[in-house]
Amino acid sequence: MSTSLINTKLQPFNATAYHNGDFVELSEKDVLGKWSIFFFYPADFTFVCPTELGDVADHYAQLQEMGVEVYSVSTDTHFTHKAWHDTSDTIGKITYPMIGDPTGRITRSFGVMIEEEGLALRGTFVMNPEGEIKIIETHDLGIGRSAKELVRKVQAAQYIATHDGEVCPASWQPGEETLAPSLDLVGKI
Repeated sequence: MSTSLINTKLQPFNATAYHNGDFVELSEKDVLGKWSIFFFYPADFTFVCPTELGDVADHYAQLQEMGVEVYSVSTDTHFTHKAWHDTSDTIGKITYPMIGDPTGRITRSFGVMIEEEGLALRGTFVMNPEGEIKIIETHDLGIGRSAKELVRKVQAAQYIATHDGEVCPASWQPGEETLAPSLDLVGKI
């Protein structure tokens, strides 16, 4: 049995990322103050991973407009991220930071390390500006994620963060009605 990380705080970390042609140092302090997505994937130069990372790249401008930063993370090094970025058309369109986690410290702190392989599961974590994890999605290695659905989930998380007492029903989209839990709704939905 595992304990959920929902509403827990981002753990301290220091890492090097490949970002827009440079190697940059990042820590938890760089993440705080804005909505963030940590997008873990198994490895560079693989098969499902570039489809997911490319999908996120295609939705990155929309996420940025929503005040969200994306950090992709694998147990590869930042050097490997650069090599992949330089040789793949799909990965070459990425403009969000690609964090290298060769020690697995960040991957373990999010509970997505496959110890026997030294790789990460496909884990997505959305954090509010206070660094609290609000959304977790974890997939087996062969199952790719949808950036479109990720955007919708972030929109819902941002909505409920600013609308106390409201909740978003299944498949909620911005502009649609929400629910205000109350005794009057019990058994009526």
